[in-house]
Amino acid sequence: MKVNIQSVGFTAQSRLLEFVEQKVGKLQKFEDRIEGAEVYLKLESGQEERKVAEIKLLVSGEDLFASKQANSFEEATDGATEALRRQLLKRKGKLND
Repeated sequence: MKVNIQSVGFTAQSRLLEFVEQKVGKLQKFEDRIEGAEVYLKLESGQEERKVAEIKLLVSGEDLFASKQANSFEEATDGATEALRRQLLKRKGKLND
């Protein structure tokens, strides 16, 4: 799966990029038709202490999206990938019915 990561308003360190790629990559366990992901990491405007992770998961037939904010990009990424995991499981349940 191709993961495209963009950091808006700052330069992300390689450690953060690797963390995000690893977390998003784990979502393939729940859906084998994931074609890729677009991840946007940004500082919430006017509040540098709030970090936002937005993830658009490109799944054939339907794209999924989650956005979370937290005190760190790692926490925001954890929250967004967890939300996507729940969406994938819910979607998979509907497809199997």
